[in-house]
Amino acid sequence: MSRQEISTDEWISNRHTSRRRLMACAAAALAAGGGVVATGAAAAASSSSSPSGTVSLVAYSTPEPAYLQLVDKFQQTTAGKNVKFSYSFGPSGTESRNVAAGQPADVVNFSLATDMERLVKDKLVSSSWNSNTTTRGMVTDSVVVFVVPKGNPEHITSWQDLVKPGVRIFTPNPFSSGSARWNLMAAYGAELKQGKSTSQAQSFLQSILSKTVAQSASAADELQAFVQDGNKHDVLLDYEDDAIQAQRSKVALSYVIPPQSLLIENPIAVTTNSKNAAAAKAFVTYLLSPAGQTEWAQLGYRSVRPAVEAKFRTKFPDPKGLFTIQYVGGWDSIATKFFGATSGIVTQIEQHLGVSTSSS
Repeated sequence: MSRQEISTDEWISNRHTSRRRLMACAAAALAAGGGVVATGAAAAASSSSSPSGTVSLVAYSTPEPAYLQLVDKFQQTTAGKNVKFSYSFGPSGTESRNVAAGQPADVVNFSLATDMERLVKDKLVSSSWNSNTTTRGMVTDSVVVFVVPKGNPEHITSWQDLVKPGVRIFTPNPFSSGSARWNLMAAYGAELKQGKSTSQAQSFLQSILSKTVAQSASAADELQAFVQDGNKHDVLLDYEDDAIQAQRSKVALSYVIPPQSLLIENPIAVTTNSKNAAAAKAFVTYLLSPAGQTEWAQLGYRSVRPAVEAKFRTKFPDPKGLFTIQYVGGWDSIATKFFGATSGIVTQIEQHLGVSTSSS
């Protein structure tokens, strides 16, 4: 092992340490009483134009390490200097359903637009959440990649390589994880991009899922399972940003952007029942600002702002066959066609394989 790499146990320990730091910050904020940290003389001394109090952030699992740094950067700004945070990270679908069921949230950041739309239907997020013509409600972009052991011992370069004899696939469970749905629709769309028929693309999905050896609840858990397994024949379907974050943590892995890949778009919004709307809006404004988007990019995420995206274009090359979710029908159609409770294409494949399709 080189000096630039760490062991699997060290990496997992570091991830747990980051989570403990996040939770410690949350506990400290809550212990201050009602989530408001600036009280008495301190409150009087704070600028009336600077929001204060605690922001409850509920998000999908992957950006948890990034938020540790983004929150710190925000708190160094005038708008964020008096703001504290509490956190909840987990599978995108699970987090969305939890908020719908009453979990407090000021800011929600999911993997899928459908998880945001669930809250729109419950009037917990404004129906105009995606009305900005530049960002369309998204805070980050990414692409689906193949994560492989360092050096890519199986020489994985294309989607067809995933179904070679001996290759072991990792992807989360699509009935809890937004990442898994992006992964599977990337596989399906890649087949169409290569001129295959819809029936051939569906058969390819079945081949992918048949070779999948682990389906964790979230992308973060699936990455951990992949790293722990340590088999040279393993391939993990994942967000590009997740692979970059792991490399930044000196985990010994490589990743490949396939010739055909799906543009991942992750939504964000302030909830309509936010207990601290001023601070929540200030935080989202920072995340979408040129400064915030530059921080995201430095952490491995593709920017939703064209000017920032242009500055990092060499770091984030687009595959020749890049496509959006609209190419395969859009999430509203996909949710029923592929992941419907009884007749969904993926639902039926997973049930035939004995994999849970419960969303609980």
